[in-house]
Amino acid sequence: MKILIAVQKLLDFVSVRSDNPDLLKAQYRAFTRQMPMMYFILLSSTWALAITHMQLAPLWLTVGVPVVLTVGCTLRMAFWWRTRGIDPRPEVALAALRRTNRLAAGIALAFTLWSFLLVPHGDAYTQSHVAFYMAITVISCIFCLMYVRSAAFLVAVIVNGAFIIFFMASRQPTFIAIAINVLLVCAGMMSILLTNYRNFERMVLSQQRTEALSNENLLLANMDSLTGLPNRRAFFAHLAAELEKAENNGTRLALGVIDLDGFKPVNDLYGHSVGDRLLISVSKRLTANLKASKAFRLGGDEFAIVAPIIPDDRQLVANANAISEALRAPYHMPEGTVHVSASMGIAVFPHLASTLEQLFDRADYALYHAKKNRRGDAVLFDAEHEKQINIEARIEHLLKQSEMKNELSVVFQPIVDIRDGKTAGFEALARWHSPVLGHVPPAQFFGIAERAGIVGSLTRPLLRMALASASTWDPSLRLSFNLSAQDLNSHEGVLSLIGIIETSSFDARRLDLEITETAFAHDFEQVRQSVDMLRHLGCGISLDDFGTGYSSLTRLHALPLTKIKIDRSFVTDLHEKPASYKIVKSLLALSRDMELECVVEGVETSAELATLKGLGATLVQGYIYAPPLREWDVAAFLSQQTREKRA
Repeated sequence: MKILIAVQKLLDFVSVRSDNPDLLKAQYRAFTRQMPMMYFILLSSTWALAITHMQLAPLWLTVGVPVVLTVGCTLRMAFWWRTRGIDPRPEVALAALRRTNRLAAGIALAFTLWSFLLVPHGDAYTQSHVAFYMAITVISCIFCLMYVRSAAFLVAVIVNGAFIIFFMASRQPTFIAIAINVLLVCAGMMSILLTNYRNFERMVLSQQRTEALSNENLLLANMDSLTGLPNRRAFFAHLAAELEKAENNGTRLALGVIDLDGFKPVNDLYGHSVGDRLLISVSKRLTANLKASKAFRLGGDEFAIVAPIIPDDRQLVANANAISEALRAPYHMPEGTVHVSASMGIAVFPHLASTLEQLFDRADYALYHAKKNRRGDAVLFDAEHEKQINIEARIEHLLKQSEMKNELSVVFQPIVDIRDGKTAGFEALARWHSPVLGHVPPAQFFGIAERAGIVGSLTRPLLRMALASASTWDPSLRLSFNLSAQDLNSHEGVLSLIGIIETSSFDARRLDLEITETAFAHDFEQVRQSVDMLRHLGCGISLDDFGTGYSSLTRLHALPLTKIKIDRSFVTDLHEKPASYKIVKSLLALSRDMELECVVEGVETSAELATLKGLGATLVQGYIYAPPLREWDVAAFLSQQTREKRA
């Protein structure tokens, strides 16, 4: 058994390894650079030896054999010269190295035999030349063959074995000494060769490990660890490549950006583990409904689709809506059945989007419109959206002008207690009259300011104006003022608001600051801390547009609220809409149970007012009492109300 193992090890040692493709290719590349040099050394030494024996040995031995050997070596030299820059396939490298192994043995035998045939011809000098030729040539060949260990070993054994036996048998002390010397040198050479080969193997294996680690890191850097989809980084790289391809081929490219509707309530109600499993399920459904397109997770509950093969716009939107429909189907979890929908914004290259930045921004803009107007559906960016972008860009530019605050003004809408018809306070509403654009609706310019991150530059001057006006009112009247989510998102921003309130002559305890549920979508902990600071100052906190968002019921207990405001969308014709009636009734009951004041917005008709009285509402505001009033009209409104009450 030990003999068989030893034989197998020897066979492995003298054969080319085939279990590592990268090692084969590295051997091949290193080998091709050295083989031409080996053949050049071999041929130059051969002809030098042949010339010294030209007058002593037969012509066939000094010319004929070297010519044959030269032709064979030249062909091999030409082959290796041609292939020196090639990066071969592993099977090609293996075949070439195995062929080299066989040829090495054959060439070694041929040159050794030719050398021995020359020994009988000539004197001691020429015989010494033969010995020198064989010793030096084999050393050179071993060095050149060092990256193919088996070939170097075969050449060393064949040439040196024959050399040592031949010259030891000559019984000439000089040749015996040369043979022993060559044996020792070759033994040292083989030891060096094996060490270098092991180092070469280790270097290749180290490169393999480094490359594998690099590939793994690259994969991790470009893959979303939760869903297994390519991530945001991979998305932009892929989009850039597909965009370049579409531009070169003159084809269209579609980008869809998806945002889940109702995902945050799932996290709030069931916890993040369920939210994570929901995202995994969404990603599986998304990929299952794609063919030539590719899906990505951009982060949070936002996904993207890059579609390089797209139909006409009508069919494109239909396909996108089919994907949204698939994502809208219920998700059955152990904790319960979860419902979400998916809004999608689509932009198409080159139509209205010629660069990567434009394509992404316009898909995102279309998504914004989908979530605002057609939640759960797909919206294709079109010429009307482009026109709107230009308008909004102009508005944003004007909002950033230093004289902007001089163009702002505040109006006040009364909040009336319907039990006695007395005004309880006013809500301050912003107005902007631009010399360039004329009157710009607050919903429009505040939305743009929020997206541009400059809403604080509007909030601060408007709050100063509102407080300055309200400071002249009767102490019984309260002031309501709207804050943006961005106003609460930083410690510095809240301190700035507190500074404005404290330096005004208006009592903070008469101030109600209104926040919307969009604030919850940001850093909730920071929002909570900001609200706590404002409550500590004495301000009331109202939750505006209550019932229109997702987070109200789950976040209601987390904030120190003093008041809620029912959105006008539930109030319009509530006496004719059973669903609206039930919602308002439930919200009023909830506010009473939580001991919170409740303001009903948008009351416009006597029928709506009568229904609200029947439901037990107390505070209302709307056009049934008055539209938003200018500062100088507030006193007149209060006087008129007093006269009507006396009458």
